[in-house]
Amino acid sequence: MTRHAQTERLLLCDELERLGPDEPTMCDGWATRDLAAHLVIREGRPDLAVGRVLPFLAGHLEREQSRMAHGDYAALVDRVRRGAPRWNPMAQAKVDELTNLIEYFVHHEDVRRAQPDWQPRELSPQLQGKLWSSLRRSARFMFRRAATGIVLIAEGQGRYAARLPDQHGTVVLRGTPAELVLYAYGRKEVARVEFQGDADDIAALQEAELGIS
Repeated sequence: MTRHAQTERLLLCDELERLGPDEPTMCDGWATRDLAAHLVIREGRPDLAVGRVLPFLAGHLEREQSRMAHGDYAALVDRVRRGAPRWNPMAQAKVDELTNLIEYFVHHEDVRRAQPDWQPRELSPQLQGKLWSSLRRSARFMFRRAATGIVLIAEGQGRYAARLPDQHGTVVLRGTPAELVLYAYGRKEVARVEFQGDADDIAALQEAELGIS
């Protein structure tokens, strides 16, 4: 089995090492060090990660993530590179591919596209296909706050109706699976997608809060 999630993880770590701890990312308010700390906590510290869904623990998560981010940066990136601990099901190859492909692809692009003169990567058809499959599983949740209908058309993959119309009509989004993933996960300003629909509907979609948060 080709482990695309593992490849994206390693490429991200290479980029984190190359750039150093203080470069910007597309994650609002996070430098590279903060993104690395987030990934370590996500895979290795469930006692802290729960602060993302339980508001009364959010402060503890924020303090510990900041403390980790301002520690030994090289060691932090190495922890990301090593992957999930053995006790975490994400340490298993199939689970890693299922749960981490989008996570590491998006965060890799968060780092790349925050730097000057970035360009989209040439991705293999196999990776594009995996990204499309993953997006189809999550698209309805990612677009849940959109006030428009959403139809995704992915180059070489097909189409998917992600949301029925609500206050507005339907907007068609076209692009590669990679670019559609980035748009759906809230990276609107850097995702290279094309829109088809009424101008007011497109504007409503652009104003909607997309993604996990």
